[in-house]
Amino acid sequence: MKSKILALSKNEEFKNLLKQKKISNKYVTIFFGSLANKDDSKLNISFVTKKKIGNAVKRNKIKRRLRNIVNEAVKKITLKFSYSYLVIAKSTMLNNEYKNIKETLFQDLEKIK
Repeated sequence: MKSKILALSKNEEFKNLLKQKKISNKYVTIFFGSLANKDDSKLNISFVTKKKIGNAVKRNKIKRRLRNIVNEAVKKITLKFSYSYLVIAKSTMLNNEYKNIKETLFQDLEKIK
């Protein structure tokens, strides 16, 4: 069964998440917290890459990697569906192996309880 992953859509949702808790590592910064009017059966998560990181091809590659990692994380570890997540990528993601990024992100996602 594929989980329903929704992106955040409203500017207010982004602003509210940026005021809440965060976890950082060398690849990403994850903001997380509860939002009002959220469906608990779906995972609210958005991926952001800044224009400083590179052109559209590089930014989309990072987003594809992150989406893939989160899909695996939903299957292997328990994510809190009551939370909404905002994942902001750092430029170090481009030059590192997928396996290293995945392990680091799994550790951080497990910390969120």
